[in-house]
Amino acid sequence: MANYLAFESMTEGLESKVRQDLKFKTGNFLWKIKFNVPLDPKTVNNVNLYVTTVNMSPLKTAIRYNSLENEIEIEPLEPYAQSESYILNITTKVTSLSGKPLKQPLQVQFKIDN
Repeated sequence: MANYLAFESMTEGLESKVRQDLKFKTGNFLWKIKFNVPLDPKTVNNVNLYVTTVNMSPLKTAIRYNSLENEIEIEPLEPYAQSESYILNITTKVTSLSGKPLKQPLQVQFKIDN
C-alpha cells in the first residue's frame, strides 16, 4: 500500500501507534484516534484537539466522538495543501469519563506527499 502521508515527527512513544490506512490519495482524510477508555464527550472539541500548520495557523476541522468505539474522528473542512507540514495536537484537556486527563499532550507532525 502506498504512503500518502509523511510523518515528520511525533510525541515520543507514538511511533508504534500511528499508522496510515489510505486507499487513495486525497487532500481530505479523516484522522481516527482510538482510546482505551471512554472519554468525557464535553472535552472532545476543537479547542482540545486541533490541526495547525507548522506556523500555528489553525485548520478548520469537524470533530466527532464515537463513544461505542472510544474513537475520535478529526476531519478537515478544507483540503490539506501538498508539501505543507501540519501538526495534529491533542491536549491534556481531553479527559476520560472519570475526569483523568491524558498524561501528556500528543503531537503528530505530517505532510501530504506529492
